[in-house]
Amino acid sequence: MRTGATAQGEAASGVKGYGGPVNAAVPTAATRSAGRTVAAKTLRILLLNTDYPTFLRSLYRRRPGLAYRSFERQLGARNASLFGTADFMSHHLRAAGHEAIDVHANNRPLQEAWMAESVARFPALRRLLRRGPVVLAADEPRFYDILAAQIAAFRPSVVYNHDIAGIPADRLAALKPPGCALVGQIASPLDPDIGWRHYDLVVSSLPNYVASFRQRGITTAYLPLAFESRVLERLRPSRRDIPLSFVGSVTAAHRDRMTFLERMCAESPVEVWGDGAAALPAGSAIRRRHRGAAWGEAMYGLLARSQITLNKHINISEGYANNMRLFEATGVGACLLTDWKENLGELFEVGREVLAYRSAEECLDLARRYARDEAGRERIAAAGTARCLRDHTYERRMAQLAGILEQHFA
Repeated sequence: MRTGATAQGEAASGVKGYGGPVNAAVPTAATRSAGRTVAAKTLRILLLNTDYPTFLRSLYRRRPGLAYRSFERQLGARNASLFGTADFMSHHLRAAGHEAIDVHANNRPLQEAWMAESVARFPALRRLLRRGPVVLAADEPRFYDILAAQIAAFRPSVVYNHDIAGIPADRLAALKPPGCALVGQIASPLDPDIGWRHYDLVVSSLPNYVASFRQRGITTAYLPLAFESRVLERLRPSRRDIPLSFVGSVTAAHRDRMTFLERMCAESPVEVWGDGAAALPAGSAIRRRHRGAAWGEAMYGLLARSQITLNKHINISEGYANNMRLFEATGVGACLLTDWKENLGELFEVGREVLAYRSAEECLDLARRYARDEAGRERIAAAGTARCLRDHTYERRMAQLAGILEQHFA
């Protein structure tokens, strides 16, 4: 097996540049295994992503010179970071019989590398070449000039937008080719200015969002989030030497989470990793227990070292469990202690596969009890992992998404 950034990039993207052929090793709709409906046609899916600026700065700071490498090398490094959904969706959508690529629209070095390698095909791009900050802002004309060229090169039948709030629907509607569907995925706070009428389909992991959208006449599909089992190939065996962890953003935008974490940090040995600590007040208990940011592979490594890890949904989830930590934590074998939600039992069996609390007091009690009960803790962690790897992988989830997209657009 090849290793290194180039191999990672080729395996991750499945294409050369975005205009070339899909990797021949990927099965087509005509060769999919029995038991799945064969699509009337193969969809060409452009997955449109943006990354946190803090993650992008960290990625390029840790890899000096990466910004001047080829598009394939940069995309390989981006996917190898395991941050966000990396190439998890595109990889398994191709395995489900469709053509799929990832576009990281605000990654300036990556986008400009694609642009530099594509000027022969799109001469108008030559005027846009410029090295600058790591992040390409959505209010810069070049953001859309490059994106327009990428859409023209790939000729998608579906543009799948992960950043509904950040990339306006009317801009995408103007860029996509005739007959191309516009799909959005959202489980983040809603912007009142989102142009829902431009979307042919909206996908969400939040049941409350799905119900609300359907009441408003928006075509919507429910799809929970997932864990990428290939992550386990990248984790080195290690001792579970972190008794209690929390990994996640610690910003004022997550008010209830912050109140909860302040209590946990004041009354338990929890260690905290995440973005946003610089803005915490000097007397914050979270600040005293904060250990820095952790992105992608580093985050998975911390969860894999955790005996128990805490999860706390943000306010938009209301009474529903949906976030990534449910699957990331159980996927790597941590004992998950999460906030109780009315649909949690549909995802994991509470008390056998995960632990759930209804208050900060109950969370503290459960954390203390299972800190002492090693056998019970490990039994729950093992059951949670087995459930996650059986029911909540990207392989399964993208087969479900492929079915949804085929139903609507194939």
